[in-house]
Amino acid sequence: MSLKQHFDLLASYNQWMNSKVYEAAGQLSATSLAEDRGAFFGSILGTLNHIVVGDTIWLKRFATHPSCLTSLREVADLPDPASLKQIMFADFSSLYKHRNWLDGKIINWIGELSEGDMDYVLNYHNTQGVSASKCYSNLLLHFFHHHTHHRGQVSTLLSQAGVDIGVTDLLVLIPEASQV
Repeated sequence: MSLKQHFDLLASYNQWMNSKVYEAAGQLSATSLAEDRGAFFGSILGTLNHIVVGDTIWLKRFATHPSCLTSLREVADLPDPASLKQIMFADFSSLYKHRNWLDGKIINWIGELSEGDMDYVLNYHNTQGVSASKCYSNLLLHFFHHHTHHRGQVSTLLSQAGVDIGVTDLLVLIPEASQV
């Protein structure tokens, strides 16, 4: 499997898991979603918003790649988040709708990348203004791991609230390999 194919798989996994997490979270009341549960981003709603904030920040950076000027144009036009803890959507339904939109953008963007795009060096500034130059493929890996990390937190918060999201293993989406 090529590096590009691995990122295609991670984009599909990201979309699948977000769907599962949001369907599970949708079983809770608005009060339960916003309840401070002692997590780093406070609540389930706060943590889900943080993932959207992170996506927005990173996708706007990724949009500067010459191959991504079209696929991420709409995301690049979004307002910059004010902080990593910003509640971009206090209403769960609006957050879910935006999450679905972002996941579609991510699938299309990754689908349009070529193997050659992976070696591009992305120059950007972090949220504190510190400049960095890193290999695009390594940043993509970070992007998808960020999702997994925080969805794991949400999964724990949901479990503590009595909601089971079911199987979360990437293994479910890995295709069977043929024997040679």
